[in-house]
Amino acid sequence: MKTKVFYCCLVLFFLGFQGYVDARLLLESKPDRDDTAAYARWLVSQNSWGILTTLSIELEGSPFGNVVSFSDGVPGKGTGVPYFYLTTLDPTARNALKDHRSSLAISEFPLGTCSNADPESPVCAKITLTGRLVLLEANSKEAEFARTALFTKHPEMKGWPKGHDFQVFKLEIEDIFMINWFGGPKPLTVDQYLKYKMNIFAINK
Repeated sequence: MKTKVFYCCLVLFFLGFQGYVDARLLLESKPDRDDTAAYARWLVSQNSWGILTTLSIELEGSPFGNVVSFSDGVPGKGTGVPYFYLTTLDPTARNALKDHRSSLAISEFPLGTCSNADPESPVCAKITLTGRLVLLEANSKEAEFARTALFTKHPEMKGWPKGHDFQVFKLEIEDIFMINWFGGPKPLTVDQYLKYKMNIFAINK
């Protein structure tokens, strides 16, 4: 009897573990911190949410930060460009339609790869992508790609109320600020960031 219980628990554990792995991208290894472009792309592709800041039309242009979900592509095909599924019922989308200037801040901390370091420690990487938050044409190929990327990483989005008029936005990156160790921000151009080819693989069901 004890043996049967043990094997049942073992099966449930592996089923749960498989579900967890299937929901995330996996990398062969964490990039070297000195490979700036690789680390930046890894940080963006592995994360699923961040703080998106826009200029508030209701607070006289004050910065307004909001927790948002994002995706830069389906597993193995990340582009480095963050896409968002937003509604004008939320201030972020309304702000962006009035003034495109925005930034997305992402931390390594949610990935669980910072050991015991505090989120503000340079040992725990952080990246801020600054640029223009723009609305995509609903029927464009890019919007179709973005919806696939978003719904793959965030399946719940498919069921969000149609009446809330969710639309696809993207961040057109103009500047990158990243700290992933002591010594200040790492130099990284947008061109270097976007052209980097990631070595990603995914475990399929």
